Amino acid sequence: MKHWKLSPDLERCKPWIEAALVHCNGTHEWDDIVAGIASSKMQLWAAPRGCIVTEIVVYPRKKVINIFLAGGELDQIMDMEHDIGQWAKSHGCTGGMMTGRLGWKKPLTENGWKLQHVSFHKEIENV
Repeated sequence: MKHWKLSPDLERCKPWIEAALVHCNGTHEWDDIVAGIASSKMQLWAAPRGCIVTEIVVYPRKKVINIFLAGGELDQIMDMEHDIGQWAKSHGCTGGMMTGRLGWKKPLTENGWKLQHVSFHKEIENV
């Protein structure tokens, strides 16, 4: 793994990001997030009391901003939504998506998000 120099914001946000990574079922680790941000494949949205990590996902017929990780205080995270949406729109995104725990349902629906589906996870062993 390449060693990236961490920005002060990324270093400050590390505890929130690592706490969110616990819920990713092993798809990413801290080093993967650092590399993604350093290569501009992911974006860090840092605020005084929280942070969000996003990525742009391009599908055959739609380009969306994926809110990939979020941590910190809920009001701070929700306050960042407008800026992220404006940035995503300026980069050609026509929608947003987020995968998260069911605890996100209430604050997201209050902000106009709609529950689209539920994800299930299972490790495949001895196949």
